[in-house]
Order: sequence, then structure tokens, then C-alpha cells
Amino acid sequence: MGSLSTAGHADRIFNALQSDDAARSALVASWKRSCDLHHLEPTDRSPTQRLTDAEFKTVREGMEPLITAAQASLDRLYQAVGGVGCCVLLADRNGVPIERRGAVGDDRTFRDWGLWTGTIWSEDSEGTNGIGTCLVEQRALTIHRDQHFFSRNTLLSCTTAPIFDHRGNIAGALDVSSCRADLTEGFVNLIAVAVSDAARRIEAENFRLAFPNARILLAPTEERLASALIAIDRDDLVIGATRAARQALGLTDESFTRPLLASDLVEAGSAPNTDTFADAERAVLQRALIHADGNVSAAAQALGISRATLHRKLARFGISRPH
Repeated sequence: MGSLSTAGHADRIFNALQSDDAARSALVASWKRSCDLHHLEPTDRSPTQRLTDAEFKTVREGMEPLITAAQASLDRLYQAVGGVGCCVLLADRNGVPIERRGAVGDDRTFRDWGLWTGTIWSEDSEGTNGIGTCLVEQRALTIHRDQHFFSRNTLLSCTTAPIFDHRGNIAGALDVSSCRADLTEGFVNLIAVAVSDAARRIEAENFRLAFPNARILLAPTEERLASALIAIDRDDLVIGATRAARQALGLTDESFTRPLLASDLVEAGSAPNTDTFADAERAVLQRALIHADGNVSAAAQALGISRATLHRKLARFGISRPH
């Protein structure tokens, strides 16, 4: 029965690859990468690869800031899903779990399945799977049972969300995995919401830790995304932005190579509610005028804007020159 099931799974994959599905199905596209790019075979029964202890120690040390930022969210997520036979994994950008939450009674089962710290769940090692495919596609997803590439992984259900660092780059993935046969689609959907929410909380905490002396504010985006955060220094210059904020405001790494006033983002963003940023802009203008002893030309030069632009901004906020 096991051999037939394995062969049947492989046939299903190969049939899908020979159809037009690869052009319109993200799942089949991942299967195609597994076959054509990574040269994997669905029937391969080799155990999940593992890092050596020394390699794992090096990887974990490099991820300490993210691990610190993730602790509370990992605990909350495990409290929500641990009682129904799921484990929680925090993986690095290469698909290696570096932190884990799971019930002691389930440890042996999950270790046998490779759902353990130090294993390698990249797509080029394990084919289509939650962690590896999430990292490649940089989006939240679920790889449920026979959606996995390797036949040996088809009893697993893995729901994963990407985690981006304070510069907007992929930093890792947050995963909830289970090998329960009675895991319903409805419950998987609930897990997906919980995983995505936890990933965004980890990003936000990691962002705050990366800019400990800055003010952290919501970016002025139309949808008021909770994950769209920017960091502002004491001069009201934007010194950092999360991936969501960068996407919403069109910011790139190059944007931060020159001074970027928080007030400029009020004009760049089209959110109807920008009171926080309006206050920040007003404070910038008032501070510049005070430092320039009321000299509009000097204040404009200090702000890097024209005298006419400064006059327009002063009029908009009803700011009078100090006497």
C-alpha cells in the first residue's frame, strides 16, 4: 500500500507538470521548480538534511535579534495551536528552524518528521513544503498533505508566513505544522490567520528593537496597515521603514541615502487621516524657525526646501514667525 501511494503521488505530480497547470497554479509551479531546477524526485525517501551542531550554533547566533523579538509571539501562537497537536517553528531565510515550540509528548514524532531545529526545509532540499516555498515566493501559504513534493512528507500540513527584517528584506519564516489526519480545512484557515498575525507582530517588535531611540509611527497609508511602520529620529527624519511601509510609500534603500523628512511622507501618502504626521511636520517647521531666529530663508535652507515652499507650509499650518 505504501509503495502504491508513493507511486500514485509521483504520477499526480508528473501529470500536473505535463499539463498547462504550471502556468496558472502556484503549487504546480513549485513542483516544477522542485523537478527541473532542484532535480528532486518525489519518491526519494532520504531523511531530512540537518546542520551539524557547529553549523547550527553559527546560524542561531546570527539570528539572535530576531529570536529575541519573536519570543512572546511564539509563546502566544503555541498556546493557540499546541493543544491540537501542532508545533511552531521559526526558520531563518535559508529554511532552517532556529526556534521551536511543541508539546514534550509529541517531540519524538516531530523529530522523526524533521520538524526540529537544525533541519533544512529549503525548497531546493525538500521540494515543495511550507517553509521552503514560503521563502521562495515570499508570501503566506499552506502546503497541505499531498501538496508536498516528497511522498514522505504527504502526512504533514504546514502553514507558513514570511518574516521581513527592519530593512524590508526576507529574514525568515514562521510555521505551524501538524501531522494529524483529522486537521480540517476550517481549522487550517484559522491557523493561517494566526500565523500571519504572529509574523507581523514579530516584524513590528524586531523593527522597534532595530531603532531603539526612534519614534515608531504608523505610515500614512490608505489602508492604515498595522505593519506599515516608520522610524523617526529626534529631527523628524525618517530613518527606517518596514516592508509594508516601503511598498505603500514607494520607499527603497536609496530613499534613505539622503535626508527624508517625515512631513514629506504626508504628501507622498494619500491616507485621509494623517494627524500624527501633520503634527510631526508642524513641529519640524516650528523647530527650524526657532533655530533660525525667525529667518525664513535660513530655515528653508536648513530644511532643504525653497523659501516659497516653506512659506506655503507655514500658511497651511497657520504658523507665524517667532518674534
